[in-house]
Formats: sequence, C-alpha cells, structure tokens
Amino acid sequence: MTWSPEGSRAPDGLSLVLAQAVVSAVDAVGGYAGGVYLRSRTPGLLLMAVLAGLPGALMRPWWRMHVNRPFPVAEAYRSGRPVYLGDAEEAMRRFPQLMAGLPFPFGSLYAPVSTGTTPVGVLVVLRYATRGVPVGGADRRRMEAVAGRLGADIAAQDAPAEWDGEPMPVRLPSGTARQMRVGHFEWDMDSGTVTADDCAHEILGHEPTGAPVRSMEALTAGLLPEDAHGLRTLGSRAARSAEPHVRRMSLWGPDGRPLLAELSGHGERAGPAGRVTGVLFDQGAGPAVPDAADRIPRGMLSHDRLGRITYANPAAERILGHTRADLTGRPLGEALPWLANAAYEDHRRASLFSDDPVHFLARRTPTEWLSVSMFPGRDGVTITFSPSGRPGHTPESGATPGGELGSPADRSAVLYRPVALAIALTEAVTARQVSAVVTEELLPAFGGRQLAIYLQNERRLYLAWETGFPKGFLDRFDGVGLDTHIPGVETLTTGRPLFFESMQQLGDAYPGIPMDASVGARAFLPLIASGRPVGSCILGFDQPRGFSPEERTVLTALAGLIAQALQRAQRYDTEAALARGLQDALLPHRLPVVDHVETVGRYLSGTQDIEIGGDWYDVIETGGGLALVIGDVQGHGVAAAATMGQLRSAVRAFTLIGHEPQEIMSATNRLLIGLDPGQFASCCYVLLDPATGATRAVRAGHPQPVLRHADGRAEVLELAGGVVLGVDPEASYPVTELGLGPGAVLALFTDGLVEKSGTDIDEGIERLRSTLAAVGHMPLAETADRIIRQARQDDDRPDDIALLMAARRAPSG
Repeated sequence: MTWSPEGSRAPDGLSLVLAQAVVSAVDAVGGYAGGVYLRSRTPGLLLMAVLAGLPGALMRPWWRMHVNRPFPVAEAYRSGRPVYLGDAEEAMRRFPQLMAGLPFPFGSLYAPVSTGTTPVGVLVVLRYATRGVPVGGADRRRMEAVAGRLGADIAAQDAPAEWDGEPMPVRLPSGTARQMRVGHFEWDMDSGTVTADDCAHEILGHEPTGAPVRSMEALTAGLLPEDAHGLRTLGSRAARSAEPHVRRMSLWGPDGRPLLAELSGHGERAGPAGRVTGVLFDQGAGPAVPDAADRIPRGMLSHDRLGRITYANPAAERILGHTRADLTGRPLGEALPWLANAAYEDHRRASLFSDDPVHFLARRTPTEWLSVSMFPGRDGVTITFSPSGRPGHTPESGATPGGELGSPADRSAVLYRPVALAIALTEAVTARQVSAVVTEELLPAFGGRQLAIYLQNERRLYLAWETGFPKGFLDRFDGVGLDTHIPGVETLTTGRPLFFESMQQLGDAYPGIPMDASVGARAFLPLIASGRPVGSCILGFDQPRGFSPEERTVLTALAGLIAQALQRAQRYDTEAALARGLQDALLPHRLPVVDHVETVGRYLSGTQDIEIGGDWYDVIETGGGLALVIGDVQGHGVAAAATMGQLRSAVRAFTLIGHEPQEIMSATNRLLIGLDPGQFASCCYVLLDPATGATRAVRAGHPQPVLRHADGRAEVLELAGGVVLGVDPEASYPVTELGLGPGAVLALFTDGLVEKSGTDIDEGIERLRSTLAAVGHMPLAETADRIIRQARQDDDRPDDIALLMAARRAPSG
C-alpha cells in the first residue's frame, strides 16, 4: 500500500487506519477500487476521505455526498444497513440517479461505519459486475467485518472521526504473483559435468538431488530442443572467449513460463573448452515483456488505476510526438491534456469501472482525430489509438442539440428533461403511458422529431408505439425476427446503442435498408431490464447531427430506465388481466330476483394503479331468507382477488347449508386464518326475510351500512361487530336484529366509497347518507348509478369500491 503525493496531506493515524481498511476491504471481496466517506464539519455532509484504485480528479463529482441524497452511500449512512449492488440492473432498479451519472456495468458494496452506536461514515468497494448474480453471503460478511474493525479503530483514535479536505489517494497492491526465483549452476566444459543449486533444479523441473548432474543434456531435458541447443552453443562461445564474457538468452521453461539465462565465461584460458557460470531467472507472473507491443503499428500505452502512464510503444511516440521517457511516469491528463478533456471523462471512467472495452473518437488537435480504444484490467488500462478521419458531423455548433454546451445554465437546461423523464417513468403504469412519457419528455430534451418503440415477444420485435414517422413506413419492420440484420434488432441482441449522424451513415452501415425521406440522424437504443431483452427504442432527428459523449451516456442510461418501466408495465398488464379475469369470474354476473326485494350491485376500480382490489359483494337466496354480503380483502392484485374468491365461496357454502349469521362469520374467520395467516378482511352479512322485513346482521370490522326509510329519512346503522376476519381465531360476532319496512333501502359498501385523502371517513359517510336522503323515490338502479357517478368525480381514488343496495317493496294483497 502506497500513498500518492499529489493533492493529499501526509497520512496521520486516522488516515492510516482508513487506508488500511480500504485496502483490506478491496482485497476481501475481490474489488478493484474503494474508499471511505466520513462525516464533515457541515451537518449532513459526508466527504470522501480515502480513494483507492481510481484517479481522484476523475471522481471529483462524487467527493461530497449529502446524507439525504438518493444514493447508496447516503442510504447506508442513514439506515445503518449495508447496501449491496451486484450489477448495473440491480443498481438501476434501486438507485437510478447513481446509474445516470455512472452508466457502466459494475458492482458496488457499501457498509456503514459506526463508533458504538454513532454513525461516522461508509466503507465502499467497487468491483466488476456479477451479471445477474447478487452479492454473496461470504462477501457480505467480509465487508461488514472490515467495516466493524474500522469503526473500532476509529474509536481508538484521539482525533475526531471527521474529514475536512480532499480525499487521500491510495495505490492498491497488484494482484498476487509467483515469487521471482534465481538459480545458479557451474558448467565444466572439459568434463561436461554441471553442478546446479536446488533452485536451478526446481526452475528446470527437477527434484533437487544434491549431487552433480552428469551432463548439460540431463539438466536441460525439460527444455524445448531449440532452447537446449541454443544454451549449449551460448555456453561454448562464452567458454572460448579469452576475455570475461556475459551473454543472455530467453528460454521457455518446462511449465511454459518464460525464463532468462545468463552465462558468464571467465576468460581464464583460450581454447575449445573452459568453465562457465550460469544464472537462471524465473520472473514468475511478472509484467509482460514489451517486445510484442513494440512491434504493433497502432499506438499503445498503458496506465495504472491512478492514471499514471506505465508504458508507451514506439508507435505511440510517433503519433503523440513524445518520447517514451516523456510519457511514462506522468499522469495521463498531464501527459495527454487532449485526452483529459471533459468530453472524454465518461469514457475514461467506463474503462476504470467496467471490464468492457471502450471505443470512441477523440480530437487531439483542431484538425487531427484519433480512434481510441481502452481495454480495462484489474491493475490498469491499456489504450490503443490510430489516426482517423474527421467524423461526418462533429458536435461543435454551440449550444444546439448534440453540441457543446457553454454555461452551466445551458447544461442544466438540457439535463432537466432527462431528469423529468426519469421521474415521470416511475409514475407511468401501462406500456402506453410509458411510451407517452417518452414522447413528451425524451424527444424535446434532445431535439428529436420521431420515436418508435418495439417490444420483444417470442424472438420477434413488434411495434408498440410510433410518432413522427411517415404513415405506414414502420409497418414493414413490425414482427421482424431477432436474426434480421437491421439496427433496431442488432441494438437489442448486442446490448449496444447505435448512433448514426445522418441517414447516409445509416445506409452505409446497412446497405439496402428501407429509409424514409429524412436526411437526419438516428439513435437506436437497446431496452434491456434485469438482463432480459424488452425491446428497442428508435429516436429520429430532422437534420444530421453529432451525439456528444454526454448525450450518449444519458441516452444509454435512460434506455435502461425506459426498459425497466416497460417491463414493469408488462408485468402490471399481465397481472391485471389475470386479476380482472378472476374478479369477473368470482363476482356475481346476475343477482337473484325474489319477491318483495330488489337488489343491485356496482363495482368501481381505483384510479391510482391498475391492480384490482379484494372487494366483493353477493346476494344468496336461501330457505331462511335473502343473504346480502359485502367484504373487502386487504391488498390489491391477484393475491387479493384469489383470497376474495375463496371467502365468497366459503360464505356462500356456509349460508346454503343453513348456518346462522354469527356461525357463518366465525367459520369464515377461522378459514381465512388457516388459508393465509397475516391476511385479513372486513365483512358485513345481512340476512333479510323478504316477506316480513325482519333482518339479522353481523359485522367484522366493516363500515356501518346506511338505511333510508320510506319517509326519506336516512341514518347510519349501529350494528354490533367484531374484529376483522383473519386476526383472532376465538373472535365472536354478535347479531343485531332490526326491521326493514316497505320502501326502505339498505346500502352496503366498502370503505373506498367513503374514504378520501385528507378528509375524515365520517365526512364520506355523511355525504353518502345525504345522497340517499335526497334521491326521493328514484329507482334503485338509478340511485346506485348516481352514487357511483359521484365517486367517479374523485380523480385521486386509492381504493376500489363495491356497493350493494337492497330495496324492500310492500307485499301485494
């Protein structure tokens, strides 16, 4: 572990403790970078105290972190619980703002650090993405153990656990390598015998014997023939030299590793033979010999994880106009200021965060462009570059879409709509709503005029949404297979966004592809969520234009958000269809027609999501009267609908076999506890004698019914009741007896009818009572429709509504 001097203070006791913890954590979980955030003197502000394995300047936007920000560092600090993100998909689901700024496939681990019960900071490790595999339990335990030790070590320091400066850069140790070995031997050319030490024997694949080897042939038996012959030739030349003579040659060891042999002739006597001293070097898994890289015509250089150049080949010297001595040892941004331009920062970050290669065009001088590729590794990055032609449409037209932005205000204006899109997507529920949000927010943000969204189903892409394209133009691409050679398919199958600065460029890349009359640019974005292909998104522009690195980054990140929203919408659509089908099958399609009593039922879905609730009603004709039942299962969706169906069937069965109202409620309560512990439901059961109006009612945590008398008076009944179903297996449900005279109307309902955000439920019940009192002698069906119509006027209706009404008519003479 070493500290880089630039921009950091000398390590004190606290700094040393922090740095050691970071190195330990990175090593423990197989990371490539890490750091520690500590509290600052500003309340609520965390500062990065240590940064290991990444250039500090490149990470400057993340040096400060407020504890209320929607980022994993802040959440770990606020909650006191670790945050583990295995890959970009998981991070996108939980922290889209993090991925909007760092849209690269990487994994990350965040463990809170505390001294006792006081939070003081967060330990962070970055590592390569595990591609759909969550962070394992062993890595979690190691991470938390290091964080725990760090908290104890901080508590033992005399200094307060605060940070007030820039992060201290720390160089991580390289990966473990085989230890370098050196062996020695003496070769007597007169007798042909060789004496070698144990290490030389091991390097050449022999078991050490302690005795002289009879010949060089025996010692080199494990080498390639050409290496053995070369070694004997070199030894003979060294022995014949009249002067001290040292020569080296490369060999391949028995296990395939490169070796270096150094032979020394002492010049003791001239003649056909003599004594030669030999040294064998086994460099283990040391750095690669640069000879091969020096022969590559492309420029090549490498830098370590802190951005310091470690190698440059001759082609790099020619292209860059700097010698190897000028380049090596210097920070990349200092040696190549054009590559440190802000326009290329995200590319450099991508090469350090992800293990995927990065390719882009960079402008070295006003007239010279280079094609740059970055190949990341755990200990650094290799960069290749070669001269390239000027792009067809470069982003140098000022603050136009795709252009370079002047002031911070310009940048904020362009970034506003992508942020608005991200927020709006969280509220979109159906696929159509998602597409509409993309049209309203994404197109204006980037100056686009055309949008198409294709969704994948059974290895084909189907057009789900389009706007701005000529009528019928996209029909030819509807239903294409995933083996079709068109950009909308290939962006999905490869997972890479495709950007074409003009239709001419698109036509050159895909000869023969049908194109409309537009000459503008196109962007094809893969819609991939949780590693699964969802579809592709096409953005069209009226004019040719370039795509800046910032735009490409934002568009790629937003494509992930769009894919997540569409996947969620598809899941909602599937579940809603199933739930609606269940509800359709389980709610009564027709109520029984009996003498003296008219019944009507109504159901109204909530407005805040598309999931159905567990509300139900039923009317059951029995030998003992007419049973009116209404209930409400906790929750929404398929589970609530399924539970509702089971309860409705149970109540109907208990009623038809002749149980009393209180027995029916008690039996249903026990059934629900047995079916789904933890689930509960409310219910109201009324048994009415149509001929006499005699009524017996039981209630389990359900809203009180409203009764309208024949004279127009309406009152909220006071039925005795028990707790909701599903809570107490021993609960009892008392019966209330009352009478319904001719002309009376009884209204049973679920709480969605009378509950409204920001108001007391009693106000809703009073509103219903007043409506019933005011309807006069309106027909029962019209009365129910009027009540439901009033409920529809509320656009913020979180719950579904069930309404069951019964009107008693006077018996005929």
